[in-house]
Amino acid sequence: MIKLLCKNNKITIYFIIIKMKYIAHRGNLNGPNIENENKPEYLLEAINNGYYVETDLWVINDKLFLGHDDPQYEINIHFLLQIKDCLFCHCKNIPALHFIIHNYPEIECFYHDKDECVLTSKNHIWNFPGSELTPTSICVMPERVNQEILTYCYGVCSDYVEQIKNKFL
Repeated sequence: MIKLLCKNNKITIYFIIIKMKYIAHRGNLNGPNIENENKPEYLLEAINNGYYVETDLWVINDKLFLGHDDPQYEINIHFLLQIKDCLFCHCKNIPALHFIIHNYPEIECFYHDKDECVLTSKNHIWNFPGSELTPTSICVMPERVNQEILTYCYGVCSDYVEQIKNKFL
């Protein structure tokens, strides 16, 4: 990103380098792995390899679970707090969204269904595949629609995030 500042008839050019966040969708680095997606140890493996992670959170009867279509892996809040600096928490039900927003605002979260985009709790735009991107956007699953990833996006979330990262390095 380039910013121009005009002062006293002189133009100063500032270059701002934004390091794109590479986000492993449900912990996947090199393609879907249904047996391991959202498992706590699988998420930690992706983080230990230098990636951010997106995981699916449910709150059912005051208990926390990870899992895509259903709550599968019971966890405690300490797990999410441990990885909060590398986490994008996809709340799968309204109780999960309410729980995180009202009790743990340091955890970046969002809730969506089929929206073109949604705003995360830390003001990033979580974009549906194929939707228009901005510098605060997270390009989600570009492989589903053969979407070009813009290098100025805030991040990219994919099942193939390792291949995408290697493409840009």
